[in-house]
Amino acid sequence: MRQRLLSVFAILLTVSLSGCGYNTIQRQDEAVKAAWSEVLNQYQRRADLVPNLVNTVKGYAAQEERVLTEVTQARAKVGSIQATPELVNDPQAFARFQQAQAGLTSALSRLLVVSENYPQLKSDAAFRDLQAQLEGTENRITVARNRYIQAVQEYNVTIRSFPSNLTANFFHYAPKPNFAVEDEKAIAQPPKVDFSQPPPKPN
Repeated sequence: MRQRLLSVFAILLTVSLSGCGYNTIQRQDEAVKAAWSEVLNQYQRRADLVPNLVNTVKGYAAQEERVLTEVTQARAKVGSIQATPELVNDPQAFARFQQAQAGLTSALSRLLVVSENYPQLKSDAAFRDLQAQLEGTENRITVARNRYIQAVQEYNVTIRSFPSNLTANFFHYAPKPNFAVEDEKAIAQPPKVDFSQPPPKPN
């Protein structure tokens, strides 16, 4: 009899949790984790390109020490942040991660602009290949970030909506930080260099 009551209680509990959004929260939480993992993969792919890119540029433009140093330091800052799955539950850590990645994006853009001053560098096959890989990776980052934004938006709406918000509060599910949607288009623009145009003359 006791075993039967426990079984009935378990069934009722399962139905109750399903009706209160528990399963939806679980599914959306996993979707956020998967989307975040892809964001990290693409950012790591970009970071892995940086040393070869810096070394290639240095071979033709060693005098551009300031720009090369900025890129190296920006990559080091990115690498100093432990980007774990738990980071999406820490708004401050997430903000530091986003700031570091934006810093690397900016530094890489400046490096590619500087490369316009060096025709031999622009015609180097290794450099052109790295530049193409970088642009492709930036495009993948844009896609991964957009998927993460959508996953987090859906999750945050669920845990703030009644009655699933009661379930979220009971099980301590908090809203997750997100990339800023309003400036996503500006941040996500991949660095581009138009090799069809003649380089500007150095001052």
